[in-house]
Amino acid sequence: MTTVDSPGRHDTANRPNPARWLVVAIPYVWLFLLFLIPFLIVLKISFSLTAIAQPPYTPVLDLGGGISGVIEAFKEFTVENYLWLTEDALYAKAYLSSIEIAVVSTALVLLVGYPIAYGMARAPKAIQPMLLMLIILPFWTSFLIRVYSWIGILKKEGLLNQFLLWLGVISKPLTILNTDTAVYIGIVYSYLPFMILPLYAALERLDPTLLEAAADLGCRPSRAFWRVTFPLSLPGVIAGCFLVFIPVTGEFVIPDLLGGSNTLMIGRTLWNEFFSNRDWPLASAVAVVLLLILVVPIVIFQNRAERGEGAINKVPM
Repeated sequence: MTTVDSPGRHDTANRPNPARWLVVAIPYVWLFLLFLIPFLIVLKISFSLTAIAQPPYTPVLDLGGGISGVIEAFKEFTVENYLWLTEDALYAKAYLSSIEIAVVSTALVLLVGYPIAYGMARAPKAIQPMLLMLIILPFWTSFLIRVYSWIGILKKEGLLNQFLLWLGVISKPLTILNTDTAVYIGIVYSYLPFMILPLYAALERLDPTLLEAAADLGCRPSRAFWRVTFPLSLPGVIAGCFLVFIPVTGEFVIPDLLGGSNTLMIGRTLWNEFFSNRDWPLASAVAVVLLLILVVPIVIFQNRAERGEGAINKVPM
């Protein structure tokens, strides 16, 4: 017996759902207002010239002048700021130093965070919420206060040196503050939750029967970890590395408070150009290049990952 669907049923199914469009539109509106528009403003300033005025750059777009005013303003745009970035070695060194510190810091945070996340995921279910709360607890305190507290811990008369002297491990106080070591300590402490949380989410979903099957097949626990657990936790590893690497590259507070004068990072350079030199166009060019350095590799990585998943899905079973 053949049934014929009524036309009204198809009309209802094909009719656009306003709630669905609203859910999809909210993230795009958020990105448009809080990312695209500010980025376009910074991009426009990066093609301007420094001026002793308010604001400290020219030309300023006068939308009241209509299209002709906008066209005239665009005629005065210059790439001089971007050329200056290639001529002064300071900026190249700052970019490379920031990327180096971010890579090393991300590796250290991963080495510290993975065992913690693994232990949390393997802990009894009754105490997992408490462990998760302990990881989130530092967020209840101001980030600036937490970084300031490390000054009292790492300085020569600080708690760490006093404790090591009391144990007899050292004979004189160590110089830790105002060094790259202090910067790494501050970064690992501050960004550790950003690594632990996605790792915990990935490890907590792991099916324990897979490890039991590996053990039944004669796989040692260490080999089962590298053949089963770690590959399945890679989404959490990648997410955690992104959450740490991206903000650390442009970090300003930690190197400014804990690092010395030799700690060169692009965040401090950007701050100096904006507020000390008041060279907004050059600072905007630095910010645009930094954004491209961070965004372009991530976009390429995501595209390759999507192509890889698409190729796997197309393989005939």
